[in-house]
Amino acid sequence: MNDGPATPNIATPEIHTRRGLSLIWLVPIIAVVVAGFLFWRTWSQEGPTVTLTFQTADGLIAGQTKVRHKAVDLGTVERIDLSPDMSHVIIGLRMRADAARVLTDHAKFWVVRARFTPGSISGLETIVSGSYIEMDPGPPGGVARRQFTGLETPPAVRSDEPGRSFVLTTPRLGSISTGSLVVYRDVTVGEVLGYDPISPGQPIRLHIFVRAPYDDYVHEDSFFWNDSGFRINAGADGFHVQVESLQAVLAGALAFDTPREARASPVAKAGAEFPLFPDEDTGKASRYSTHIPFLVHFNGSVRGLAAGSPVELYGIPIGTVQSVELAVDAAKPSIDVPVHLIIEPQRFMSGPTPTQAELVKILQRLVDNGMRAQLKSANLLTGQLVVAFDFFPGAPAARVTMDGPAIVIPSQPGDIENITRTLSDVAAKLKALPLDEIGTNINATLKAVSGIANGPDLKNALRSLSGAMEGAQDMVKHLDAGLTPALKRLPDIAAQLQGAAERVNHLAGSADSGYGENSQFQRDLTRLLTQVNETARSVRLLADFLDENPEALVRGRTGSTTER
Repeated sequence: MNDGPATPNIATPEIHTRRGLSLIWLVPIIAVVVAGFLFWRTWSQEGPTVTLTFQTADGLIAGQTKVRHKAVDLGTVERIDLSPDMSHVIIGLRMRADAARVLTDHAKFWVVRARFTPGSISGLETIVSGSYIEMDPGPPGGVARRQFTGLETPPAVRSDEPGRSFVLTTPRLGSISTGSLVVYRDVTVGEVLGYDPISPGQPIRLHIFVRAPYDDYVHEDSFFWNDSGFRINAGADGFHVQVESLQAVLAGALAFDTPREARASPVAKAGAEFPLFPDEDTGKASRYSTHIPFLVHFNGSVRGLAAGSPVELYGIPIGTVQSVELAVDAAKPSIDVPVHLIIEPQRFMSGPTPTQAELVKILQRLVDNGMRAQLKSANLLTGQLVVAFDFFPGAPAARVTMDGPAIVIPSQPGDIENITRTLSDVAAKLKALPLDEIGTNINATLKAVSGIANGPDLKNALRSLSGAMEGAQDMVKHLDAGLTPALKRLPDIAAQLQGAAERVNHLAGSADSGYGENSQFQRDLTRLLTQVNETARSVRLLADFLDENPEALVRGRTGSTTER
């Protein structure tokens, strides 16, 4: 075989390529670095997982609902699950790393949502922003924890709020509940935190918080009372209606006060315990540390007197009634009503309280001067009675005795009892009167008078009297017509007699020169002239009198007629 023409051997030149890092790789490298940084940052900032339990998940959304403290986000809700028995919900929280140090047994969690209660309105901002979980870290310290039971209602006081907590004991709550106000002189200074579980026969323990600086106003001798806003008191002083603020009426309130003499006592420490009184008056009375038992025996009705009724001296309260009993003794003719009193001498005595023996001597002197215990009506509308100590001059002698620890004071019948006895005496006297016999006699007398009044004799007598009166009237008319001319002439007759007397006087003057002054004729003539003058004067007076009183001719001269 013949081969084809030979191919010339031509040498191939060697190509050398330079290898390096392509710019295209920068993009994934940068992405990996950024992702790693973000992962590291997320891992470094991510805190522990916390589990919360609530009764309901109302308003919570996984992946959106935040955990906050003072408006700073501390975590996020990761998941929301139901418990195996479906009785509650389990909330998984992813917290920030810097929140791990406050996740202790002192921390508290609750859901912030719009809440409307009688005492307050809160969480209105969540209507727009949505609900969130609020965290209160509590005081420093504590044991680390990752599982918590959330609060169904927000706590009344945050852990970082300055102030002090106190404990109040009371037999009943009334309108007091968690969140009720604590006021001092009508200024809100705190709240009720809650109360311990109630045990039978034991007082209820209320926990309250008083904010600073008002917590320094609570002294060891301060007193608290229920001031729930609306109270009606029908006592010895009448009806009293007290209405506080609307918030106190709706949510209830407690009040406290520190009297002037109690401000010298030390400031109460946190956790100090105080009794809760039903009203302010009872709280004020608790300041009197000395209580002396008294006993008074009454023999009448004590309706309207009860435990707590006031005991007064000259109208000023000095104590209260402790109990009212009924003692029946078959050997005694009457029933006894022992009334036990508690007298507080600090209300009316200054200085140290006297001993029992000294007090008995003092009371005996007062009893010797007439001091007695008496039931008096304090309010006519309510019928309430008070035990009043007063002085009764002339009261029978009595002794102050002892009945165990109680001082026995003699009593005096009450005002109502005295009135009742007086009415009973009057009724007994009226009953003793022969009212039936008196009524029979009165009826007989009235019948006799009626017979006389309606009889013929009285009618005939009245007719005769009427006829006589008519005759008298006619006679007066005739006399008036007949005497009028004569009466008119009387003044003329008097004037003529006066003229005759003047002429006789003139004649006497003439005869005096002839017959002498001491002659018998002169004396007889003087006597005659005197008689004539008196006659003329009498006739003139008679004429004037008849002219003014013509009826005197019929009726005669009466004592009321003016004499001339």
